Amino acid sequence: MARLPYIDPATAPNMAELLQALPDLHLFRMIAHAETVMTPWLGLGGALLSSLSLDPVLRELAVLQVAVTTGNDYERVQHQAIAAAVGAPDAAVEAVLGHWLDAPALTGHAPVLRVVEQLVTTHSTTPAGIDALRAHLDERQTVELLLLVGYYLGLAVLIAAVDLDPDAPAHQVVADGVEAKG
Repeated sequence: MARLPYIDPATAPNMAELLQALPDLHLFRMIAHAETVMTPWLGLGGALLSSLSLDPVLRELAVLQVAVTTGNDYERVQHQAIAAAVGAPDAAVEAVLGHWLDAPALTGHAPVLRVVEQLVTTHSTTPAGIDALRAHLDERQTVELLLLVGYYLGLAVLIAAVDLDPDAPAHQVVADGVEAKG
């Protein structure tokens, strides 16, 4: 049970329309407590999931690396489904989930994922870490990756602090909602 109550769209006039337009996820109903932040937060999250020059497969492997390193099952469940949807190979996802950064399935991504792990555990990286990123990413992609890690690390902190209840993957929630109405 979460340590804070979830916002009920029926009793939250400032958030009702926005929450009703989103999948019914505990995360959205928790963040809705911060009314003035909700819309900009959704905008940043949407941009991170749809507008980066960073390869979507690497993006999702990086988010999964944050989830695994922080022990955040909520993010893991949500982004394991997203990783599959963007075409991440099962073997690469399993390698990240199993902490097997030397697995052949991660060839090309492993140096970046090692830096992600370092960022999560130490909140920084070394000059060698930046060099590893720059060997695989251009400057824009490097900054996008750093912003992505910061965003999902922040979410991991919030999710752990409030002990957010699990949800089915959002795409499944949406599909189930369409089926139920259809």
